[in-house]
Amino acid sequence: MQRPWSRSKWFLPLFSAALGLVMLAAHVAGGHPGQGVVSMAIMVVFGAVVAAGRGDTVRGFRGDGTDERFRQLNLRATATTGQVLTLVVIVAFVVEIARGHSGAPFAWLGSVAGLTYLVALAWFRSRG
Repeated sequence: MQRPWSRSKWFLPLFSAALGLVMLAAHVAGGHPGQGVVSMAIMVVFGAVVAAGRGDTVRGFRGDGTDERFRQLNLRATATTGQVLTLVVIVAFVVEIARGHSGAPFAWLGSVAGLTYLVALAWFRSRG
C-alpha cells in the first residue's frame, strides 16, 4: 500500500520552501523585501535540514519514519503547544484590555481556540 503524499520525505521540505515563497511575497507586498528574503532563507534552510536529516526525530517530523511512539510524542507536543498558546492569547488579551485597547486580535484568536476545543471535545466524546 502506498503511503499518502503528506507522509513523503519531501512533503515538509517542499512545504517549507512554498511557505518561504508566500512569506517573501507578503513582505514584498508590505514594503519589506529584505525581511522577505530573510524569512524565505530561514524556511529553505529548515527544509534542507529536514530533507537531509537521518535521525529518528527528523524522520518523524517528515512523516516517513513515524511509529506509535512518535505519534504519541507528537500528540503530547501538539497538546502542550495548544495549551501554551491558549494561555498566551488569554494573557495578551488581558494585557491589551488593561492598556485600554480593544484586545480584538486576541479576542478572536481566543474564541477560535475555545470553540475548536469544545467542538473537538464533543466530537471525540461522541466517537467513543
